[in-house]
Amino acid sequence: MKKYIFLLIVPFCFMADNLFAQQPALTHPNTSAAGWTDLFNADLTNGIFQKGIWSSKNGVITATKDTALWSKNEYTDFILDLEFKNSQGTNSGVFVHGSNMREWVDHSVEIQIADDFDPEWANSPASWQCGAIFGHQAASKHMVKKPGEWNHYTISCIGRKIWVVLNGALINKFDMSKYTSAKINVDGTKIPEWLSKPLAVMPLKGHIGFQGLHAGAPVYFRNIRIKPL
Repeated sequence: MKKYIFLLIVPFCFMADNLFAQQPALTHPNTSAAGWTDLFNADLTNGIFQKGIWSSKNGVITATKDTALWSKNEYTDFILDLEFKNSQGTNSGVFVHGSNMREWVDHSVEIQIADDFDPEWANSPASWQCGAIFGHQAASKHMVKKPGEWNHYTISCIGRKIWVVLNGALINKFDMSKYTSAKINVDGTKIPEWLSKPLAVMPLKGHIGFQGLHAGAPVYFRNIRIKPL
């Protein structure tokens, strides 16, 4: 009898540990804890980007043109933690599940970064504003700070679900598996025509990317840390 009890308990404990390990961050985590590493080296030598565009100085990463900075490694399930600072009019983003770095627009999922205080973005569709899953689902509230102030982002990707925490608040919970169309979102709104891949079938293993100087306004990143799950 003892032998059978042991065989039942061990798998249960294993499953419980595994489930615990796969929990998203619903608030900003302690990135100095075990399991966390810098996504990029201080000199960006492990990043993939167009030479001369991206730079890192005193821990702050920025770009001079509208090109992306990509992680060398690929990830599937992870928690990403970072800080970003907008300029007036910033329109940028963090890309996850990037399976094609050349044609990344419709081969990744963008968590939007935007200066929602700027009239252009304040009057844009809600799914184009800061904290949105770009073109698909708006953030539940506006939490981005004014240009020149640092913001804190935590993004969890587990399976086809994405959680977004901005400045201490969980503002988005997104399920890619519900998005089976490349034209219409689940709420009936139209998907931007340049996003031509249904998220329900998008590959999950991919690079993590950051958009550079877009629409003439720079964006700044620092303290980019990741915990693979």
